[in-house]
Amino acid sequence: MRYELYYWPMIQGRGEYVRLALEEAGAGYVDVARHGNGMAAMTRMMEAGKGAPPFAPPFLKAGKLVIGQTVNILLYLGSRHGLAPKAEAGKLWVHQLQLTIADLVLEVHDTHHPLGPSLYYEEQKAPAKKRTEEFWKSRVPKYLGYFEDLLQANGGTYVTGRRLTYVDLSLFQIVEGLRYAFPNRMEAFESEIPGLVELRDRVAVRPNIKAYLASDRRIEFNEEGIFRRYKALDA
Repeated sequence: MRYELYYWPMIQGRGEYVRLALEEAGAGYVDVARHGNGMAAMTRMMEAGKGAPPFAPPFLKAGKLVIGQTVNILLYLGSRHGLAPKAEAGKLWVHQLQLTIADLVLEVHDTHHPLGPSLYYEEQKAPAKKRTEEFWKSRVPKYLGYFEDLLQANGGTYVTGRRLTYVDLSLFQIVEGLRYAFPNRMEAFESEIPGLVELRDRVAVRPNIKAYLASDRRIEFNEEGIFRRYKALDA
C-alpha cells in the first residue's frame, strides 16, 4: 500500500513522528502537501463535511481509510509494519507510552506559547520565560526520567525491550528537538538521561533512518514548528 500523509509542508511538527515511522518501515508514501497542489488537496479533505473528515493534520490516507491524530496513526502503522508488539497488551502499552509523549510535545509547545497559539511569541515573552523555567525545573525531569527508568528496567536497548517500536522513534525526535530548541539546557541535562541519549544514537544509525536524515525529505527544525530556538528561553 502506498500511503498519503497530509501535513504542513514547512515544518516537522507532529507529522514528523509519522514520517519517522513510515521511513523506518520502508513504507511507500507521499508527503502530499509538499507537492503540487497538495495544500489545496489537504484543505479539501478537511472541509469535506461528510463521512469522517479529519479535524486537522496530520492525517493519513491508507486505501479507503483516513486516519487522523498522530497517536492514532502510529497505532495503525505500528501493528502493520512491525513497530509495535503483536499481543494486545503490548500494543496498548506502546499506545499508552505514545500518548504520554503527546502530552510532553504539548508542554514543549507551551514553553513558547503559554498563552495560546493565537498570539505571537513576541506578545507573550514574559509568560514564556516563566513557563520554560518551570518546564525545565520539573516537567523535563519528570517525563524524561520516566522514559529513562523504563529503558534501564527493560535492558537499556529499547523502551519496551530488545525490539524497536514507534515509541523509540518518537523519543529520538524528542531528544533531537530539545537539543535544537534548548541547546544549553539540554547539554546540562543530558548526563541525567544517558540511556535516552544512547537510544537517540542507536536510532540515528538505523539504515532507513540514517538515509532519511540525510535526505531532503527531512525538514530542518525552524521557528515555525513545535521545537523553537529562542535565546531568551535557553538560559
